[in-house]
Amino acid sequence: MTISRRVLALAGGVGGAKLVAGLAALLGEQLTVLVNTGDDFEHLGLHVSPDLDTVVYTLAGIANPATGWAIVDETWTFMDQIERLGGPTWFRLGDRDLATHIVRTERLRRGDTLSAITADICRAFNLGPTVLPMTDDPVRTIIHSGEETIAFQDYFVRQKCAPPVSALSFAGAAAARVNPRLDGLQRDDPPLAIILCPSNPWLSVAPILAVPGVRSRLKELGAPIIAVSPIVGGRAIKGPTAKIMGELGLEPSATTVAQHYAGLIDALIIDDADAASADAIAALGIAVRTAQTVMRTMADRVALARACLDFAGVLANRTA
Repeated sequence: MTISRRVLALAGGVGGAKLVAGLAALLGEQLTVLVNTGDDFEHLGLHVSPDLDTVVYTLAGIANPATGWAIVDETWTFMDQIERLGGPTWFRLGDRDLATHIVRTERLRRGDTLSAITADICRAFNLGPTVLPMTDDPVRTIIHSGEETIAFQDYFVRQKCAPPVSALSFAGAAAARVNPRLDGLQRDDPPLAIILCPSNPWLSVAPILAVPGVRSRLKELGAPIIAVSPIVGGRAIKGPTAKIMGELGLEPSATTVAQHYAGLIDALIIDDADAASADAIAALGIAVRTAQTVMRTMADRVALARACLDFAGVLANRTA
């Protein structure tokens, strides 16, 4: 498959990174990835960008295959010493991973943007795709559990997603500016497709869409917007997506994902196991296609990426 037009993917988390890897295998430098930074936080005085690093490490082929995040064959001397000194160990930073956070933090303190730092990290790993933080401004995902507010990494890592979620908010989003590189994808030379990866729609994609101007810019590009459902047979492949949906009073289903994205997306790819939902999704005015969306191998990632691009071609021809 030869693609001569750029594709824009929105991603966060392990599921998103897996599809990004499949897209990169087909697109190379023609792929741009806009990544969630609502998970970013300061830990041990360092600026940590978990989703950016997961995407970069996955594209570089060094992500830990057992977890999908962090670096394969990592060593933990630094964390062992932190534990000996009585420091916090609930969020673990591996020795090689630590270098990324140190370089990022030092450059941010010098006044460099997160975009510029990310671009240099990608060059260090010889990556073809362009990886962009959703904004260079601080946005932080906040979990509301009744009257309690919990910082995202505290909820996700330290408390292992145990507190029930009653609402979500994105501190700083209203004042954030969309990554200016999105303006480089012009209406008169639109990308082939905009793909919302099978990331958690509420935790990983919503922060991106909460940045003012992102939704309108995506629409203005004029390309088909295709989402991939992270829900398969009423369950999430990884992470707390289904749990959070239930706690928010939503049925964990591909149809609910379609309803959540209605008004933004043109199409939704659902797993073969959810084929019975196709008619209900189509009734929302959303084109639907089934595919194997569970990505256990690199071949699975490439196959799903190809299904996304094939679907984009069909949709583009319909509107041509």
